[in-house]
Amino acid sequence: MVDRKPPLAIEELRALVASGEIDTVVLAFPDMQGRLQGKRFAAQFFLDEVLEHGTEGCNYLLAVDTDMNTVDGYEMSSWDRGYGDFAMHPDTATLRRIPWNPGSAFLLADLAWNDSTPVVAAPRQILRRQLERLAGHGYTAMVGTELEFMVFQDTYEQAWNADYRGLTPANQYNIDYSVLGTGRIEPLLRRIRNEMQAAGLVVESAKGECNLGQHEIAFRYDEALTTCDQHAVYKTGAKEIAAQEGVSLTFMAKYDEREGNSCHIHLSLGDADGRNAMAGDGPGGMSPVMRHFLAGQLAALRDFSLLYAPNINSYKRFRPGSFAPTAVAWGVDNRTCALRVVGHGRSMRFENRLPGGDVNPYLAVAGLVAAGLYGVENELELPEVCAGNAYTGDYAHVPGTLREAAELWENSEIAKAAFGPEVVAHYRNMARVELDAYDSAVTDWELRRSFERL
Repeated sequence: MVDRKPPLAIEELRALVASGEIDTVVLAFPDMQGRLQGKRFAAQFFLDEVLEHGTEGCNYLLAVDTDMNTVDGYEMSSWDRGYGDFAMHPDTATLRRIPWNPGSAFLLADLAWNDSTPVVAAPRQILRRQLERLAGHGYTAMVGTELEFMVFQDTYEQAWNADYRGLTPANQYNIDYSVLGTGRIEPLLRRIRNEMQAAGLVVESAKGECNLGQHEIAFRYDEALTTCDQHAVYKTGAKEIAAQEGVSLTFMAKYDEREGNSCHIHLSLGDADGRNAMAGDGPGGMSPVMRHFLAGQLAALRDFSLLYAPNINSYKRFRPGSFAPTAVAWGVDNRTCALRVVGHGRSMRFENRLPGGDVNPYLAVAGLVAAGLYGVENELELPEVCAGNAYTGDYAHVPGTLREAAELWENSEIAKAAFGPEVVAHYRNMARVELDAYDSAVTDWELRRSFERL
């Protein structure tokens, strides 16, 4: 267990509002894409009314596409149902200051219907449900997410007006681990690190990555829900800070033909005594529960790929030799595998290398927990370790397209048992909407190949 206190207590907020230091409170929830949606409140009104009673938001916020278009196929929200409201209840454990917006505090909300029942398709609720199942076995999930992003010297408005072509990367060559390369944009990186620290996140480090202008800022692991909450705060805050600095950054999984933006997710299990339940006396220093948990990851990986790679663009990362996985395999400190076992003793854990920077962390971590529980509950045996190059090994392949992943998800008995038919149908429809939009689009690639020569 991680020993920590809430970033900001309600009593502290009251004092800051009374002194005039805080005048705005942002209440938000993660949507299907992992974006934060919500409202900005006058701080005193939040304390007087919203803190106890919550607020409302249109339920179409869990039934739109990336462009916020209303789309059909969702059971919980439609024109026929009148696009009513759901309730947003503040989770005070997430209250924090957000220094990049002066005078502002922020907290997350859980969603419920008017009869107080939870909105089961809400990402935060999906993760809560799986963590409750895990707690029933006596374990707590400890998680770290590693988000990569690419920085451009263009503003977001300039990037939009240029159709995101011809942008100037902050670094113009591979700066993986380069101190000189990170030094080129240290003012931006320093702002992000320091202001995230002031918002209650524990910053570890920043480093350069392989693609042009690509960087990673790492934060300390925490309990699963806390890590996902912090992931959402960081991702939104980093974009806001970049905009304030007159630059832009993207977390999209694959911006160009070079290396994509990954979001490797590390997970370990804590037992009732706070010890790492994955460490043991078995082969490789693993406990039996870790071997079952890891076997469950392999068994469910293809079925759950929609949770790890939720967009059309996500699947462009999965290419041999790209450091993004193609094989459903596990290895010890082997970056060619989808699942990488790292650490020993109290640091024993595994890393899922499928997710990209576009991942919704709540859905992905819910998938990891559900897959692990499938392995534990069925006492699955772990197959042989991959000791070589998994790209060239004889292994099942991760899905190559969103269409393939959506079909696996829709027909998965593992998914239906773990998440329930409503959640499976909801996120299958999300994939259908994206596929329909993509299938109707004419791409730059088609224009370049076809306009004159065909």
